[in-house]
Amino acid sequence: MLETIGGERGLSKTYADPSRRLELRYRPKDPFCHSLCGNRFPSNNLLLRVRRRVRKKDPRDVQLHMEVLGVIGTTYKFQGMADFQCLAVHSEDGRHTSLYDKVILRKSESQDFFEQRVPFFLPPPIFSRLDTPVDYFYRPDNRMRRNHNAIFVSFRDPMVPSECLEAARLNWQRACVKDSDTATEQSFRKMFESRPIWSRNAVKGNIDIHPEKLKLLLPLLAYYMVTGPWRSLWVRLGYDPRKTPEAKKYQILDFRIRCSTRHGYSLNDMPVKAKRSSLDYSLATTLNKLGPQAASVSELPQEGPSTSRHAMPVRHQLKESSYIFREGMLPPHRQMFYQLCDLQVDSIKKAIGRNKGEEKVCDERDGWCLPHTTDNLRDIISGMIKKLMPAKRRRSGLSILSKWTSYGEKAEGEEEDDDENGEDEEEEEEEAEEDEFQPSEGSENEMETEMLDYM
Repeated sequence: MLETIGGERGLSKTYADPSRRLELRYRPKDPFCHSLCGNRFPSNNLLLRVRRRVRKKDPRDVQLHMEVLGVIGTTYKFQGMADFQCLAVHSEDGRHTSLYDKVILRKSESQDFFEQRVPFFLPPPIFSRLDTPVDYFYRPDNRMRRNHNAIFVSFRDPMVPSECLEAARLNWQRACVKDSDTATEQSFRKMFESRPIWSRNAVKGNIDIHPEKLKLLLPLLAYYMVTGPWRSLWVRLGYDPRKTPEAKKYQILDFRIRCSTRHGYSLNDMPVKAKRSSLDYSLATTLNKLGPQAASVSELPQEGPSTSRHAMPVRHQLKESSYIFREGMLPPHRQMFYQLCDLQVDSIKKAIGRNKGEEKVCDERDGWCLPHTTDNLRDIISGMIKKLMPAKRRRSGLSILSKWTSYGEKAEGEEEDDDENGEDEEEEEEEAEEDEFQPSEGSENEMETEMLDYM
């Protein structure tokens, strides 16, 4: 019985990790056995020892002795189906031949073992991510979405709105219940008066506001551009960037870091991590977030003074690296959406202003810029990152080498002052911390259209 759940070692390893599910294998010695997974639940059960004594002369004389040994705080329940099982068997002409001795390496074998002809046996890497039945019934998606009443404008639309929808005004009036909300609205109006076009990250980097209230406030002052050089940006109501060459500096640049050996560095050399990955999904052995569960006796809070009144306020403001790019810095994510005015590099400003004063036609791809300007800007930023990457690798390598050198000198027995060594190590640690890239907290990596929030 104990072997089917991994033995004492496997059970202890699973119990030590609260995010894992307990695997049950009916054939523990079969590596192709598909396991059942048990969910972890907190419980308040009692562990009893029951002894039953029967008198030999009179079997009807029975005595029961019960003893409480302890409290069971964790219980694993196997609520899923047994699912599919895959056997290493080759079937042909009604005969079944086992392949375990041919596909499983049990000891050191010669070259002939690996060159023998074996029928194809390719078990699936994963059967199903769900082991509990769900009544789907192929019903349509009738989920209700909150309507925040934003106005969407395409580049080819002839007119832009000058006023917000009445429903958007009413929504904000219902949400604007504090003095801080009124002050935030005034700050918003000043921001759009000084700069008519903003990206969502730029707004978050200049003002501290709850995301839900931001969804209500933006439709009150601006409309959302869906296509064109100002796509995914919020434009002040009544302002048409297609008729004003000054709006060139507010255009959007979709930049993605190029990762390949052709550009001087590989994917593993990039300190900028991707937010999403094709391998980033929860396996069947990981614990899913379940509904509300009963509290355990061991998890009940201790009586004492409450510290909730001293809780730190939550800040929603982003760092400026989430929307600004300067020379000598790495983007916080592999895909970034910059406005041209937030690219604070002289060579980029020069490329943008090549046709300054000569803008005549607003193109849907390049806006008021010369053709292929966006491609040139991507090349400039990529070149700056390419020059920056070897320097960062070199500095990190030197810091590691210096540490190993100091350790070697110590091993040789050279006399050094302990205080000076401590200071040197602290300086090296500070340099290493400076060289290590720290992505900004709260920045967004994916291309979000924001349209689903307002539909």
